[in-house]
Amino acid sequence: MRMRALPVFLRLPLAGVLIVASTLLHALPLLAIALLKVVLPFAAVRRLCNPLLTGLAESWIGFNSLLIVAFTRTRFVLGERARLQRDGHYLVLANHCSWVDIPVLQKVFNRRIPLLRFFLKSELFWVPLLGLAWWALDFPFMRRYAREQIARRPELAGRDIAATRRACAKFRAIPVAVMNFVEGTRFTPDKHAAQASPYRHLLKPKSGGVAFVLEAMGEGLQAILDVTVVYPGGQPTLLDLFADRVGEVRVDVLERPIPRELASGDYQNDAAFRERFQAWMNALWTDKDATYARLSSEAAGEPAV
Repeated sequence: MRMRALPVFLRLPLAGVLIVASTLLHALPLLAIALLKVVLPFAAVRRLCNPLLTGLAESWIGFNSLLIVAFTRTRFVLGERARLQRDGHYLVLANHCSWVDIPVLQKVFNRRIPLLRFFLKSELFWVPLLGLAWWALDFPFMRRYAREQIARRPELAGRDIAATRRACAKFRAIPVAVMNFVEGTRFTPDKHAAQASPYRHLLKPKSGGVAFVLEAMGEGLQAILDVTVVYPGGQPTLLDLFADRVGEVRVDVLERPIPRELASGDYQNDAAFRERFQAWMNALWTDKDATYARLSSEAAGEPAV
């Protein structure tokens, strides 16, 4: 019996219990393997442990994706203009609508490209079990500093850049998909208005993080996966998803070449390069805004504008 037949007051607690149980079952052996990596910090041990860690993470994602199928009637419409490789090296750029974006992207890409690795706020390290699991999987943790802190201690300004470079150095030798929500935050109408965003459906892109990843990884990346996520029924929460209130999700995946002239400049110190990079990023975001409008129109059965 599909779980979506259950009344919502039973379905939601059951989904929560299954997610927690799966997290425990996957995280505990994952942490044990991570401890082995720490105790025996040798290249041969890392080569042995990394596939096991990745396999556990992909198994956990796969179970969560099965729960979405079992507990909801959500229809996934995928448009794919890319040749995805399990052992590829990608920079994945996406708009950010909701926390639902993460399980959606994991469902779309799991075991089709390398494990998605996100840049995480340093505070997330302290999330029970998951924080240590992300650390074991080499997810990069970033500490953000307020302008006031940087004004008092200018040396803090370069620490995020250094952390990005250290994280990306680990990814050069393994298949990787580095995930970046370029807007830096989830879209809301209030944020859109406060920014005076020139895009109809998106917030302004933040180019610095993309530039630092391209600079740090150099020739280690083969392509950009430009992902556009649309929820035709409105921006949902995770509770909406498992309450079966998300009718449809549309995802467009476009493979883009990496402009080589933008992969080796000094974004921080070269103003001319920074201007060129931002112009490229803005043009990409203009295309994404048009893709978002097209997906929304197709969902509504209307001609694209």
